[in-house]
Amino acid sequence: MIDLPAEGLTDRVRATLPLVAASSFEAEAQRRPLDEVISALEDTGVFRSFVPKRHGGYEIDMQTYVDIGVSVAEADPSMGWITTFYMEHNWLLSAMFSDELVDEIFSARLYMLAPGTVNANGRATPHPDGSFTLTGQWQFATGICHADWAFLSGMIEGDEPPMPRQFLVPVEQVEVKDTWHVDGMAATGSRDIVATEVLVPPIRASLSPPPALTAGPNASYLLRIPIAPMLSLTAAMPALGAAKRALALFGARLHERIQFGTKRTQSNRVPAQVKLANLTVEVDAAETLMRDIARRIQAHADAEVTYSLGEQQEQRLAIAHIVRRCRDIVRSILESSGASAHYLDNELQRIQRDVHMISAHTVFDVDLLAEAVGRAHVAPPETQP
Repeated sequence: MIDLPAEGLTDRVRATLPLVAASSFEAEAQRRPLDEVISALEDTGVFRSFVPKRHGGYEIDMQTYVDIGVSVAEADPSMGWITTFYMEHNWLLSAMFSDELVDEIFSARLYMLAPGTVNANGRATPHPDGSFTLTGQWQFATGICHADWAFLSGMIEGDEPPMPRQFLVPVEQVEVKDTWHVDGMAATGSRDIVATEVLVPPIRASLSPPPALTAGPNASYLLRIPIAPMLSLTAAMPALGAAKRALALFGARLHERIQFGTKRTQSNRVPAQVKLANLTVEVDAAETLMRDIARRIQAHADAEVTYSLGEQQEQRLAIAHIVRRCRDIVRSILESSGASAHYLDNELQRIQRDVHMISAHTVFDVDLLAEAVGRAHVAPPETQP
């Protein structure tokens, strides 16, 4: 691979979008990302976005992150999901593991392709030399189809207090089960990972607490990126991309669709004009809020401000509302697009399936997040985080 500079990264990624879009239906049919699409994205250098600069990474800013994530998702939400997760998981290495491991991994290759796991389904048995034997099964392993490593979450037996830890495991040491038979985001290929008594060296267990949770104002940019809002932002960008693409398709469809019983296109109908105007404003509002949250994440990472854990939870809640709104925008568009939009080969139909799957992700549980935020708001000031 040619060593490409950070300058021009967004343009290089955008140059791949016709291929991403043209491959989207085939990727959905195969229930996995296509090799040529992953290869094209690799050639842009995009997966080096959050690799430390000392290892040839770019350490991109948050607005560039949104630019890339949303634009790829406009071409295909599933591919947007894969892209943002691969980008973010390279950052997770710095955020959660030792510098020694970061140097080892990125000295061998400029980036990694690794799925991550949320649920701590693994059981790690510690050994006297500090290593662990890891066993477990994890669902929703986004990126496993082209992975070289895997982040596997688990609990260490006897650990007090019990805390979820991440374990970095070479992909050849795990089993991949093709369980990914789903109604949306099929092209991500997010299959199950099974580990059976995998020996994990001490260096490949995440630190407790993770470096990004204890980083002070003088810490590096990557360590200052707040973990919780970053994880939510990563998963939300594909929903915004889906809504923007659905809106563009709806606008074009209004000029083509002849409504039943008339000779006029839908664009001549006042209700359609009103809906298009309102949805345009709603999509713009969703993007404006997302970019404002990205700006706040950036300010925290640059040590211009320090947001408390409670404030970061509020940012997560706001992101969850963005995703819910994007889902509802797509649903509203489908309601006004006629029966033909429900053919399986219609892009709007696929977008609807994808955005509903995205909104079901655990980080977008609005009620759960709102409960935690609301509880903090009514708690006595001295007990608030």
